[in-house]
Amino acid sequence: MRRTARLLAGTALAVAAAAPAHAAGSGRLDVYPSTVAPGGQVSVNTAACGDSGAAAGDAGAVGAGPFTLAPSAHEGEAIGQFRVPPSAQPGTYEIVARCAEGDRQVTGDLVVALSAAYEQVQPRGSVKTGVGGGLGPDPVQTAAGVAALAVAAAGGTWLLHRRARGDGI
Repeated sequence: MRRTARLLAGTALAVAAAAPAHAAGSGRLDVYPSTVAPGGQVSVNTAACGDSGAAAGDAGAVGAGPFTLAPSAHEGEAIGQFRVPPSAQPGTYEIVARCAEGDRQVTGDLVVALSAAYEQVQPRGSVKTGVGGGLGPDPVQTAAGVAALAVAAAGGTWLLHRRARGDGI
């Protein structure tokens, strides 16, 4: 019984180990970044073309035209680049690569957006929250705020002290 369980576990592990290797060459075209602004540079890669790795790419759908995918140092992957034209309209476009050997074709999607998702907007200027902070632009207003807080604290303390003594309010 134990021997059968080990045999089944070993077979399951062998199948699980082979699955990622098979999936890597399964025929997809990876597009980086997947969302880009018009005028941006795009890289594509695929492991679908085997060890030779050469492929002809076509980004004509987005207006970029043909490009070449060449073998890379990664295990059987072909890599290529193209630039999205500045006149490209927002939308989703299909990028195609045809392997040099055989008739295998792989595709991937590229999303063109008015601004790329990875670009972050950097804040500029000061935060508009009223009079200003402790080191605000006007020291007179800052001093007036500190004085108002001191008067409020003293008044609150005096009222609490009277109430505790039983003088009433």
